[in-house]
Amino acid sequence: MQQELVTREMTSDGPVRARRVGARGAATKKRSVTVNIAESPLTWLHAHGHLEDRLYEAGERLRADWERAQLGPSITMSWDVVRIRGTGDAGLSATERQIAAKRRFDEACASAGKGLQDILWRVVCSGETLPLAEKALEWPARSGKLVLKLALERVADYYRIR
Repeated sequence: MQQELVTREMTSDGPVRARRVGARGAATKKRSVTVNIAESPLTWLHAHGHLEDRLYEAGERLRADWERAQLGPSITMSWDVVRIRGTGDAGLSATERQIAAKRRFDEACASAGKGLQDILWRVVCSGETLPLAEKALEWPARSGKLVLKLALERVADYYRIR
């Protein structure tokens, strides 16, 4: 597979496409990371102009929730500070974050609809290319991109991405 390396700003949510500008108009100092945009089918589609930023972000959030939900639960003693109500996701234990990510993933897939969940999982989470997903689902060639866009539109609505 051919590599296509680009430098992206690194945030707590992962790499971002555009640099952030500080309050005074100067670029803020952030860590950067080199990303292979040919790594996932979703990233490749976005880098080549086949997916809008909104749809790409929705797919990345879905994949992030899927990956967070796959983490093994903590089974040892936790010496973390006691959680305070109303602090959001920050005060959750690792197991609670895993459960929350699984719930978000399931709700996002359900919002896409029954017939669209397969293409979402195959391309976004599993990393299958569109031709492989189309063949596995026994769809006509070149139909996967349109169906994937429909599914990502619904997922973007679920995540409230504008």
